[in-house]
Amino acid sequence: MKNDFLVAITQISSERHLSKEVVLEAIEQALVLAYKRNFGAAEDVIVRIDPNTGKARVFAEKKVVEVAQDRRTEIELSEARQGDPAAEIGGIVRIEMTPKDFGRIAVQTAKQVIQQRIREAERDTLYADWSDRLGELVLGTVRNTDTMGNVILSLGRAEAVMPKSEQIPTENYSRGQKLRTYIYEVEKTSRGPRIRISRTHRKLLRRLLESEIPEIFNGTVEIKTLAREPGSRSKVAVAATQPGVDPVGSCVGMRGVRIQSIVNELNGEKIDVVMWSQDEKELVANALSPARVEHVWLDEQSKTATVVVPDNQLSLAIGKEGQNARLAAKLTNWRIDIKSLSESAGETEQRAALEALAAARQAELAAKREAALALLAEAERALAEEEVPVAAAAQQEPAVAEEAVPEPMPEGAEEVARPASEAEIIPESETEIVPSVQDVEVATAPAGTESVEAAVVPGEEVAPAWVPVEGDDDEEFDEEERKRKRKQKKAQRRFRYEYDEKSDTVLRRTTHKKGGNNWGLDDIA
Repeated sequence: MKNDFLVAITQISSERHLSKEVVLEAIEQALVLAYKRNFGAAEDVIVRIDPNTGKARVFAEKKVVEVAQDRRTEIELSEARQGDPAAEIGGIVRIEMTPKDFGRIAVQTAKQVIQQRIREAERDTLYADWSDRLGELVLGTVRNTDTMGNVILSLGRAEAVMPKSEQIPTENYSRGQKLRTYIYEVEKTSRGPRIRISRTHRKLLRRLLESEIPEIFNGTVEIKTLAREPGSRSKVAVAATQPGVDPVGSCVGMRGVRIQSIVNELNGEKIDVVMWSQDEKELVANALSPARVEHVWLDEQSKTATVVVPDNQLSLAIGKEGQNARLAAKLTNWRIDIKSLSESAGETEQRAALEALAAARQAELAAKREAALALLAEAERALAEEEVPVAAAAQQEPAVAEEAVPEPMPEGAEEVARPASEAEIIPESETEIVPSVQDVEVATAPAGTESVEAAVVPGEEVAPAWVPVEGDDDEEFDEEERKRKRKQKKAQRRFRYEYDEKSDTVLRRTTHKKGGNNWGLDDIA
């Protein structure tokens, strides 16, 4: 029994690539299900298998109580201490409940369960193994092609699927063909890991270079960037991390042996290995290899590189259907505009003329700026010269001007008449006309009355002239004055002024007949 059991465990472990502990755990779980199916499922059962003898023992976990009401889950303290002297009330003890012929019954009942548990453990192990290999190369054998065009590859214990979108268009796959592919996805499913592989992934070329070229594998040569069009052409920019190492020569190998093996693996896909450079111009020129480049101009704003090549190199620089220029643009991340020497000659002259015109405009602006500065300096100098005499004259004049006092005229001297031009002219507004008595009387007469000449005879009484009655005009004036005062009193009654401490202003308060208040602000304070 012992030898047969150990041999069976060892054989299962080797066939399924599982450890003995995983197989024993699966068998124990299957035996627990078999016991519950045959002897009841109410008890909490644990199965333990002795790895040396292969004997299975069943234990039931029960709670220690004073009085057991349910014998399937509870046990009294006296019974519990027979098996475990340290048992206490409220604790859990394990009681062995292995039935007779449990091994034969368990094997018959748990056969399928054991197989299922082992298959689940095998799927988990496979997923763990292949998930660790994500991003690596794998060698597989073509098994078949499904109706959707997906190619199924056998990877030993697992299978991989290569979708049609990940296949190189120029390749034809046949049954039994060996392929090196790139693992880009591993998914866990109920049927095991689902592995997806690719032949068009750009990292496939990187992994092939690392596997075929030792300098890249150990880090002496570094792959900076690469661009690929699967099945047609690829470009790889490399740089050396140690001085004295030729990165391009290391990748190509003696007579191209190293790079040729990768080309054969990719079924004739051409590979251009170029030198990486920190200088953007040199990198663009190298990326257009094998074409020879004469000049490179870079426009940083539009991220455009203008490349000039000889006339006989134009088609080579562009490539078939623009492939070489397209791959160079992907490799350098620059938009590349390729022109021939003859085509760029006219543009060069035009560019030179534009540059000369721009330089002339700059010189003209500089000259105008200098002339303006000179004119401004001259004006400031002239203004300073004018201010000097004015300041000097102001210092010479007396601070306070004294008024001229005329000299007294000597006695007996006659006043000399001044001419009319020198006489003082008194404005009419300042002249005062003194009326005569008759004028006053006539002026005081009301309009529309006739003037009467009174002959003054001594000793004769004269009838008095018309004298206006006092109070006729005063009554009209008083009436208007009373109206104006009444309006002022009403206005004073409508408004009251109060001082507001918060705003530090005088508020005008309007009082209405209905008792409402309206506050207005008058900035009196």
